[in-house]
Amino acid sequence: MTRVDAVDESAVRARVAQARTLVVKIGSSSLTQSSGHLDVDRLEAFVSAVARTRLLDARIVVVSSGAIAAGFGPLGFQSRPEDLATQQATASVGQGLLMARYETSFARFGVRVGQILLTAQDTIRAVQYRNAQRTLLRMLDLGVVPIVNENDALASNEIRFGDNDHLSALVANIVRADALVLLTDVDGLYSAPPSTPGAHRIPFVPDVIAVMSAVSVAGSSSGVGTGGMVTKLEAARVAAVSGIPTVLASAREAGPALMGDPVGTAFAPVKPRGSSRRLWIGFAAEPRGVLVADAGAAKAVQGGRASLLSAGVIGVEGEFSAGDPVWIDDEQGRHLAKGLSGFDSEEVPRMLGRTTTQLKRLFGAEFAHPLVHRDNLVLVLRPPSTDVAETPEGSAARHG
Repeated sequence: MTRVDAVDESAVRARVAQARTLVVKIGSSSLTQSSGHLDVDRLEAFVSAVARTRLLDARIVVVSSGAIAAGFGPLGFQSRPEDLATQQATASVGQGLLMARYETSFARFGVRVGQILLTAQDTIRAVQYRNAQRTLLRMLDLGVVPIVNENDALASNEIRFGDNDHLSALVANIVRADALVLLTDVDGLYSAPPSTPGAHRIPFVPDVIAVMSAVSVAGSSSGVGTGGMVTKLEAARVAAVSGIPTVLASAREAGPALMGDPVGTAFAPVKPRGSSRRLWIGFAAEPRGVLVADAGAAKAVQGGRASLLSAGVIGVEGEFSAGDPVWIDDEQGRHLAKGLSGFDSEEVPRMLGRTTTQLKRLFGAEFAHPLVHRDNLVLVLRPPSTDVAETPEGSAARHG
C-alpha cells in the first residue's frame, strides 16, 4: 500500500484547522433529548461553532442526523419506532422541525443553509452522483451551508446508508473535502468501552486500518441514534484511504475540534487523495454483477499491475451494461476489486478465456480490449503478505 509520509498529531490537526472545505457530521443523540424532542441548546451550540468557522471563510457541509429522533416525540411516541413505515412518517415530520431550527439558528450569524436529502441510489448511480456533486459544490460556491441527511422518509431497509457516519465519509469524497469532523456524545476513541476499568482515550491514530482490529468498541446504546463507534471508525477508514484527515470528538467540543485543538481523536490519512472517479468506484458504486478471475488473473489484479483481460476470466454473474460497476472475484468467491465493465453481460460469455488476438480475429477490433481496464479498477482486497485488507487501492496497470 502506498502511504502518505509519516505525520504526527499536530500536523494532522493543523490540516483540519487550515481546511478550506470541511464536512461536519453530528449524530441524533447529540441533538435531541431522550424524550425525542430537539434539544435547542445543544443544536444552537453546534450551530454557533459551525457558523463561526464558516465566517472564517471555510466551506462547510453539515451531515445531520435527527429527523426520526426529532419527530417521534411530537408524534407521541415514547421511543424510536421500529417498523419502517412509521419511521418514514416520523422522519417526514422531524426533518421539517430539524431544518426550521437550523435555518433560524444559522440566520443569527447571517449564514444561509439549504437542505439536501440523499438516498443510497444518489451515490451508487454515476449520473445521480454527479448531480449531487454539482449541487453541493455550487451551494458551497454561493456561501451556503448544505444540511445533508439520508432521505429517511423514502429510503428502504434494503438499500440505505444505515447511518450518517458512512454518509458523511461519502459526502467528504463527493465535495473533495480537506477534513472530516465526526461529532458524537463521547469525547473520542477509547482503548475499550469508556466504562471499562483502565480504558483510556486515544488522542491520535496514525493508521485507522490497523487500530480497527486492535481496539474493542461498543455500539450505540442511546436509543435515539443508529450508529456506534464501529461506524465512526469505518467512516474514518474511508476518509483515511481517501487522503482526508478526520477528527472524532464530543459535540460539546465542536468549536475546538474545528480549530484543530487537541480534543477527541485525530486520524491521519494513510494515502494521498485519489481521483473523484476512483473514489466513487471504490466506496459508492454498487456492483451489478461479478466477473470471476482465474488464479493467475486474480494474482495479477491483486498485485496492482494488471487490467482484467478475457483470457483470465472463467465466469460471469448478473446482468449489467458496459460502464456498470462489477465485482472482480477469485475462484473462492472473495471480492478482489471493483471495476467498471467494458462490455454488456450478454457479450462476456463468448469472450471468456480468449486472448486479445483471438477476440480481434473472431469478433472484431472493438472486442480487443480488457473486460475491466486498469484505470477503472479499484482493489478492495490486498494479497495476504500485506497488512491491509478491504481497502480501495490505487490503479492496476497492464503487464508488459
